[in-house]
Amino acid sequence: MQHPRAAPLSRARLLERLATQQAWDVAVIGGGATGLGIALDSASRGFSTLLVDAQDFAAGTSSRSTKLVHGGVRYLQQGRVALVREALHERALLLRNAPYLTRRLQVVVPCYGQLERVKLRVGLGLYDALAGDASLGDTEWLSREETLRRLPGIRREGLTGGVAYWDGQFDDARLAISLMHTAHAQGALPLNYMRLESLERDSTGISRLTVRDTETGLACAVSARVVFNAAGVWADRVRRLASPDAPTLLRFSRGSHLLVDPAVLPFTSGMLIPKTPDGRVLFALPWHGRVLLGTTDVEADAPDWAPVPSAAETGWLLETASAYLERPLGHADIRATFAGLRPLYSPQGASGNDTARLSREHALVHEFGNMITVTGGKWTTYRRMAEDAVSLACARGLLPRRECVTATLPLLDATTWDTEALEAALLAGEPAASTDLAHFARHAQAFEAARTAEDVLYRRLHIGLLDAGRCMMLTACVSAALAAAHSMPNHPDGNAFASR
Repeated sequence: MQHPRAAPLSRARLLERLATQQAWDVAVIGGGATGLGIALDSASRGFSTLLVDAQDFAAGTSSRSTKLVHGGVRYLQQGRVALVREALHERALLLRNAPYLTRRLQVVVPCYGQLERVKLRVGLGLYDALAGDASLGDTEWLSREETLRRLPGIRREGLTGGVAYWDGQFDDARLAISLMHTAHAQGALPLNYMRLESLERDSTGISRLTVRDTETGLACAVSARVVFNAAGVWADRVRRLASPDAPTLLRFSRGSHLLVDPAVLPFTSGMLIPKTPDGRVLFALPWHGRVLLGTTDVEADAPDWAPVPSAAETGWLLETASAYLERPLGHADIRATFAGLRPLYSPQGASGNDTARLSREHALVHEFGNMITVTGGKWTTYRRMAEDAVSLACARGLLPRRECVTATLPLLDATTWDTEALEAALLAGEPAASTDLAHFARHAQAFEAARTAEDVLYRRLHIGLLDAGRCMMLTACVSAALAAAHSMPNHPDGNAFASR
């Protein structure tokens, strides 16, 4: 299937449209996976749609995932078969609609006992069977020798073999940009760095939203037939702009990750540790020239734009992974770290300290006349969450009934650049790579709505997630390129990475 390319984005024209169109069918607050999915669903049904985010697209949780498109092996362990089946169905749709940002990934579970091996083979076989015709490949037994070949460096003592299964892997931040572009192509107006400042209500619901451009300080008042609150961990704060006494809906869980050098873990497949001391699973996954270790599940007290792994989480990740390795991992092996906050639906009055046991299923809360808060869920099921949200607005009479079309809607390819090759050159310190980075930064500004060096280095590329030290060295180069972009051509050419 040939996927169409995205067109340039002019922020000036986007802002001009905002200034001249005050009335919308749909306003979406939040530009992460959920909000972008809702904007695409709404616009593709023919509704006029505005999306605003106070930061960059996917600047929060949506760019800080474990990079898996999956049904959730842990959920199957908990007996949540319907949730797993739904996620596996959505996995198949995402791999079909965005093949340039997703791929199959074989994951190997090393086994240190025959009974464990049999149990895992049965469980992962069921996981594969639940996918039905959308299976990505057969679950298979691996001998001890084959397990060692695919996971070089794992602990040999007691190893009896392994079980291999297939799942999906994706580029979360770039998928967000693809969703943004596709929503725009369907008629939506997506604006990053546009903060929701206030909500006003009348007898029928929210009658006015005031948004402010964080770059210029200019404010604009708009109205919408329905307001979707998809602000992630900030959703309760958005609700309290409508009603200061709105009860709490959310608790927060921090998921932390480490990136280590592949020389330390030269895996050709992913590795799954099926049971950790806190009842989770732990992945070690090849990703963009690094190996990603994650994730944790630790309660967080409040929303945070820049969460970081705690020392305890870092130690736990190193210790848990090292128990399966011949050579233990140490802090010197870490190239970068990142963490994200999960919004967990837990209405006020729920008790308990274990966020790992709170629901990962999404919740829709209709309140204040015409606001629908959409929370929970995960990247894999973003499309279904969006479909449910817009369909609820139609069922409640906020919008006319129209069919959802996103299950078969290809997502636009947002760039002509080989971003992984550029990342590899930058991480290797190749002399010409800095010049190409400057060209890419101007491309990202003109075509991908990047506004800052962080937008470019963390979410259009992944240097910030892959090598913290190298990212700091490149920040000045990107900032200078963005500052000069107004007087230079928007589309880069003459570089080594501008075609696939």
